[in-house]
Amino acid sequence: MASRVCLVHYHEIGLKGKNRARFEHILMDNLKAALAAFSVSTIVRISGHILVTFSAPGEAERAFDTIARTPGVARVSLAFHTNRDPHEYCEAAVRALREAGDFYSFKVAARRSNTDYELTSIDLNRQVGEVLCEAFPDKKVLMHDPDVQVHVLVVQGSVYVYARSVRGVGGLPQGSAGKVMTLLSSGIDSPVATWMLARRGAVPVPVHFSGRPQTADTSEFLVQDIISALAPSVQIGRLYVVPFGDCQREISLACPSDLRVIMYRRVMYAVTERLAAIEGAKAIVTGESLGQVASQTLENIMAVNEVVSLPVFRPLIGSDKQEIIARAKEIGTYDISTQDAPDCCTLFMPRRPETHAKLDAVHAAWDMFDHEAVIQHLVDTVEHIDYPAPCYHAPRSRK
Repeated sequence: MASRVCLVHYHEIGLKGKNRARFEHILMDNLKAALAAFSVSTIVRISGHILVTFSAPGEAERAFDTIARTPGVARVSLAFHTNRDPHEYCEAAVRALREAGDFYSFKVAARRSNTDYELTSIDLNRQVGEVLCEAFPDKKVLMHDPDVQVHVLVVQGSVYVYARSVRGVGGLPQGSAGKVMTLLSSGIDSPVATWMLARRGAVPVPVHFSGRPQTADTSEFLVQDIISALAPSVQIGRLYVVPFGDCQREISLACPSDLRVIMYRRVMYAVTERLAAIEGAKAIVTGESLGQVASQTLENIMAVNEVVSLPVFRPLIGSDKQEIIARAKEIGTYDISTQDAPDCCTLFMPRRPETHAKLDAVHAAWDMFDHEAVIQHLVDTVEHIDYPAPCYHAPRSRK
């Protein structure tokens, strides 16, 4: 009898040449972590795919969406696993096509990964297609652009049959590109930026600057909810929380009002860079979009950047708000981010913030308060919340 399994397809990993096996193993480790709540039996490589099997009925269907959301997965298919018995895999093809819902046309796409099976791919297409035509006499076979494709994959001693297949998030497996520090607020933009770096193989280490004790700690709980919404497909090992309210008040009293936001952000970047040294992270990530708010003009970005030596990644820099909102809805963080919560971003804001800061004025304002003492105080008082450790694969050293 056919069992249900998930076939994981990948794209970029297949282009990695001699490093391909390493990326495959990282993805397998990540899938194991993401599926910890499911009764996974095995996760193995088979002929350009990763096969996930389960020990309990119904688990493959339940795990399907989690697998699709895991970085590095280009596509996931819910397949029937059968023996090389024509009766078994033809029956599985009928069941797979019945699950396709409403459709008018279909085709069979058969492939064998080795030649020790007597039937060729064309033979398999004809054999399975004939059975499907008999089972669905009112449906039409189309070779180009059919509504449904029934795939028949012969691998070693088994056959995998599927029609249900959805696109995954793609990218590279998380942990293949090292660690980054991400400035994570409870707003819409920064969770999307965090997700985008995770999708490129990085392990994000979020830093949240809270307005506490000048504001309530609501934003901190929303950030934890955002991390939970990204899990288990996106893994985060530790959240740093920096109570920033009192330091913001000190800065607001010492500096010109129009430059407050730039001073806040310079301090935030400097604190994050020191936390990066603790974590071994190689970059800082923000959710900035060019021109979206006063602090995100080219001049102000340059005035903030100069305080750190680490590269600062802004994956949303060319995106407009509607594009960012659409992505936030897709990854499941939008509803959380739209909840009202006071945080450091709205604390002690000037009426008319500077939009085109001059570096001489920025440097003068920077020297109006003991920025080194403020930065060190925040580093010393930072709090953290640990989550289950993500799979982090450090790059191999080269001799």
